Amino acid sequence: MTDAARRPDREPKPQPSAAAQPAQGAIEDHPQVNPLMYRLVLLATYLPVLFSGMRLEVHGREHVPPAGTPLVVAANHVTGLDPFLVADALPAGRFLQFMAKKELFLPVIGWIIRTGGSFPVDREANDIGAVRTALRILKDNGTVGIFPQGHRGGEEMRGGVALIAAKARAPILPVGISREGKRWIIRFGEPISARGGIKATTEELGRVLAELSQPIGKQL
Repeated sequence: MTDAARRPDREPKPQPSAAAQPAQGAIEDHPQVNPLMYRLVLLATYLPVLFSGMRLEVHGREHVPPAGTPLVVAANHVTGLDPFLVADALPAGRFLQFMAKKELFLPVIGWIIRTGGSFPVDREANDIGAVRTALRILKDNGTVGIFPQGHRGGEEMRGGVALIAAKARAPILPVGISREGKRWIIRFGEPISARGGIKATTEELGRVLAELSQPIGKQL
């Protein structure tokens, strides 16, 4: 028998090395922030505030934990400008990635929102996918923004904020948004720990947001 007859028709395929295999337990992909797009969106959305003769006033910025640590930002919801006003008020280095209603993710505007780092949520369902996305962002020391009332003018506090913060072991930064005359006012409160239980944390957050969203002359 010749050597050619002994040789198999196909050479065995080389097996990928261990280095080429995905690491077990690696962090899954999550929405990434494009810093340039993020700043352009904030600039574009702040122009209506300037052109209307209004200004942004920020209180309690010293309560914001340093960048590079996981943080859940929870604010009351007044207008469509709220996510951008809160993002503008945060110290440099914090890129706020909001959990935004899925209806906003249309072909063009949706691309802009995603490029800025935010992601969709179905407000009418138990959106496990959105919760997992938020947890991945926090695991990577990011900043997730959520409106615990669900929609503008909502009165009922939902427990999603406390649940996400507890699972990620991240503090909750309460933010009050209000408007007085020609001023949009952002008030940061002291961070809230989610270790006291979902119900208790949600109730505490509701009380704090109610205080922070009051006129500036009132006590926190």
